[in-house]
Amino acid sequence: MDFRFIRNVIIKALFLFVIFNLVLMYLPRDTEKEQISLYNTVVPGRERFPFGEAPQQAYNFSLYDLDAMFSAHRVAARPGNQDEIRIFLVGDSSVWGTLLKPEETLSGILNEMDLACGDQPLQFYNLGYPTISLTKDLMIMQRAAQYKPDLIIWLTTLEAFPLDKQLASPLALNNPQRIQPLVEQYQLPLEVTMLEEDIWSRSLWGQRRTYADWIRLQLYGFLWAATGIDQYYGPYEPAAWDLEADENYYQFTPPKMPNEELLWQAFPAALDLTGDVPLWLVNEPIMISAGENSEIRYNYFYPRWAYDQYRQELIQRSEHLDIPLIDAWDWIAPLEFTNSAIHLTPVGERILAEGLADEMEASFCP
Repeated sequence: MDFRFIRNVIIKALFLFVIFNLVLMYLPRDTEKEQISLYNTVVPGRERFPFGEAPQQAYNFSLYDLDAMFSAHRVAARPGNQDEIRIFLVGDSSVWGTLLKPEETLSGILNEMDLACGDQPLQFYNLGYPTISLTKDLMIMQRAAQYKPDLIIWLTTLEAFPLDKQLASPLALNNPQRIQPLVEQYQLPLEVTMLEEDIWSRSLWGQRRTYADWIRLQLYGFLWAATGIDQYYGPYEPAAWDLEADENYYQFTPPKMPNEELLWQAFPAALDLTGDVPLWLVNEPIMISAGENSEIRYNYFYPRWAYDQYRQELIQRSEHLDIPLIDAWDWIAPLEFTNSAIHLTPVGERILAEGLADEMEASFCP
């Protein structure tokens, strides 16, 4: 055996490894880059963002690299496609589709309807992500702009507004470099903790979790393509019907909910982020219980006084900002909710989709 040859190979490999790390450490960061991905090429793009805690059953898992998430999504397949009208649905787990198959989600049903404006088909893209936070939604909207939407429909609810909820979303918490510019530009009343970043954290070793997640995401793509499964559909406990006799909403007590504790600044920020792209708001459906103490609370989330004040303020602010608002809060019967006061059954999703389709036919198409 030629030990000099082996020694030279090892030395060259180490040299290349050091050079690669140096390039990686000093390469300028680009937070709007399109990542290399097997999705939309070797395997189909996902119908919704990667999310999940049971990867072996769901062929899916949660990660916090927004670029990798978008690159795995079918929205990245034909960015700016002029042959369709591209409509982005943004929101929480109700939009993403907890306990729903991809074709049962709001976007899946709307696409099944084959809606069109004249000769141009409407194509709906599911950009919802579980966890409820307006700031998380703003971050996603900003990143989605490069895919050239023709309309953004933002589905939200009161639970997304309290300031304490904004950075509770792990996706927002793990992307301070994206959130901080939004906070500064739009003077959002949030305190973002920036992670200490040194040269070593930008090395191959420092980014090992990011690269490992990227590899896992690509590998699960083959299983997703073969099965169409991207979520674990296990047993669940139905949303609470009988409620506590509690009038408080978090730290807020009746009769007045302070607006300064809610992130109403997100609406003018979203208008600026979307620019010339139309923005619609949807006050998403909530379960309206008729069980014990339902005269005090609509559901587990909301005492009646707090939610009624929120709706009134929502209507007034959307009118002031000239943002079209679809107030769908009471569209769905209470038995068409699953494990949460905002998660719908397939029947409930279809009712919501049909209502939105009617609104679009009346107001969106020229």
